[in-house]
Amino acid sequence: MTKIKIAIVGARGIANYGGFETVVSEIAPRFVKLGYDVYCSCEKNDEQKLPDTYCGAHLIYFPIKPPKNYLFRKINEVSYDIYFIIKCSLFCDLVYVLGVGTGILLLFPRFFHKTSVVNIDGLEWKRQKFSFIEKKLLHLSFNLAAMSANYVIVDNKQLINHVIGNPRKIIYVPNGIRTHAQVKWDAAKLVDRYGSKVASIISRAAFWLVVARLEPENNIHIIVEAFMKAETRFPLVIIGDFTSSVYQNEIYAKLSKSEKILFLGALYDIDLLDMLRQNCFAYIHGHSVGGTNPSLLEIMSMEKIVIAYASVFNKEVGQESLLYFRNSDELSQLIIQVEDNPSANAMAKTQIQRIQDEYNWNAVVEKYESLFSKI
Repeated sequence: MTKIKIAIVGARGIANYGGFETVVSEIAPRFVKLGYDVYCSCEKNDEQKLPDTYCGAHLIYFPIKPPKNYLFRKINEVSYDIYFIIKCSLFCDLVYVLGVGTGILLLFPRFFHKTSVVNIDGLEWKRQKFSFIEKKLLHLSFNLAAMSANYVIVDNKQLINHVIGNPRKIIYVPNGIRTHAQVKWDAAKLVDRYGSKVASIISRAAFWLVVARLEPENNIHIIVEAFMKAETRFPLVIIGDFTSSVYQNEIYAKLSKSEKILFLGALYDIDLLDMLRQNCFAYIHGHSVGGTNPSLLEIMSMEKIVIAYASVFNKEVGQESLLYFRNSDELSQLIIQVEDNPSANAMAKTQIQRIQDEYNWNAVVEKYESLFSKI
């Protein structure tokens, strides 16, 4: 029997640290096991020998390497998606596009009597880092993609309210969470990475943690303001890079000379990052632009007290297992409350059941299989 061919387009590769790339690395091998013939789009890199397959899925490469210039990179990303949508429409039965950058081009597979599915991700046009024109274009592309595809995937139920067109073609499929191995606390790793002064401030189970891009939508300014107000016993460790020098200066202007807040920059060493996440006292999640953020799922899987920004997207994910804040005063009060009441950690245990029930990859793929069987 001829296998159904599925193309997964939009991720820049497979099995690396990006959100969509993580999705592909989890679902593609499972699709293969279910009997589908799977093709995944990839960027070229500097490796001499690029692999042809990953766990049985075919890897197909864009002929142009990504440029370093920001503007050219954006042009390259759009060209990348257009190239693979057209190419895969010619030989695949279903084209699953991650992201809405190509908008109306999601009609292209349908011209060849193929099925197009789009994962709309989040509300990118609400991010302040984009100019007015970029926001308008992103919103237009979002709407065109939703109207053009046969089916629309949302990873958070609250995103359904933002999708125009026929509600019957909207399918809720959450992202999953992979299991992270336990990483033993090793202060020497902190010394090697950040020096002895920083390592002397960070002790096991005695620091607050934030992991995020440092931009307004992730409410770093609210987190810093709240921490400066609260009389905390533990320091705050912030992992991530600023995306704007203006915003960086705004944040630094709020800081005192205290060493209670440490900005450690981006961290791509997964073992060290997991060591910090698994051994922090509590975690603050400031993301406000939906849908489901992978870093929130990951910290929930580690049974930590989590205080999250009170967006509808975060509440949909965490429900009653998280604490929520809307401003710096509320966050400051919660920080003090949690430090004074270690029994709040009991909330963290309810997160594990939530993760197991809603966000395990096998259950996620079952939802995809249900959609594919309809098609």
